Amino acid sequence: MAINSVRARRTLALAGAAGVVAAVLSVPSPASAHGVSIMPGSRTNLCYKDLLQNGSTQMPSNPACADAVRQTGTTPLYNWFAVLDSNAGGRGAGYVPDGKLCSAGDRSPYNFSAYNAVRTDWPKTHLTSGANIQLKYSNWAAHPGKFEVYLTKSGWSPTKALAWGDLEHLQTVTNPPQNGGVGTDGGHYYWNLQLPQRSGQHMLFVQWIRSDSQENFFSCSDVVFDGGSGEVTGLAGGERSAAEVEALGADVENTKADPIHAAGHTEHAAAGEKLAASSNESAVAVPAVVAGLGAVVFASGAMVFNRSRRARQHG
Repeated sequence: MAINSVRARRTLALAGAAGVVAAVLSVPSPASAHGVSIMPGSRTNLCYKDLLQNGSTQMPSNPACADAVRQTGTTPLYNWFAVLDSNAGGRGAGYVPDGKLCSAGDRSPYNFSAYNAVRTDWPKTHLTSGANIQLKYSNWAAHPGKFEVYLTKSGWSPTKALAWGDLEHLQTVTNPPQNGGVGTDGGHYYWNLQLPQRSGQHMLFVQWIRSDSQENFFSCSDVVFDGGSGEVTGLAGGERSAAEVEALGADVENTKADPIHAAGHTEHAAAGEKLAASSNESAVAVPAVVAGLGAVVFASGAMVFNRSRRARQHG
């Protein structure tokens, strides 16, 4: 009976220590926001840049951007790069509802629903039909994966809600190169995009599909094909060149972004790809804690084993 009692205590001790280890390992790391198109600028990106020019009022000058702020506040704009769905897993049509493509199907941590609004006065990037452009996509956090690039079909009207059936797939780009710092307003992935023949207003839509998780990111950019070369209209101060728009906010630290997202990411190389890891201190502490708990488990097991052996010797 004494031996059975010792065995029971040993089992409970080991199970308890193992449970603590499991609890530590199950602590989730915080989510991190990642990016949208910055050339051509997405709705959230350009509205954020417009907001920065009116920081004293916290209200963009663009009417569409201002209405979006009135509906959902400024928090989505300070987290302009967070139009994401953590469980999309590469799904698009049939999963993200028509009319909600610009808000990640309303599944983002932030309320981007107002950025689906059907109106013609969003900030626009002016392009030339058939031209070859360099598309830039924010790398607020870097991840391996692919970018699916779409453009609305000829005949599309900006007076109707964006639907999957309106889009023509242009290209798939996997793990493109990067330029600039991760976690900055200007850091980005880049690649060349041959534009098809179009005229008038259109929407450039990009879905970034991570290969290391189920998380996907969605981006809507209002463009107009009128012979332009990246100029943007609809922001405070009138028409601006692509370089001027890129420089907007470059000297401003986004201190109002969610701290989880603004914490930055440490780049590291793996299989030739740049990845990013959260700077959350708990991620560093977990291995040390687990190692310590492993020692506790070992010591507890040894102690119980020794007691059991002594009980048998004196039994």
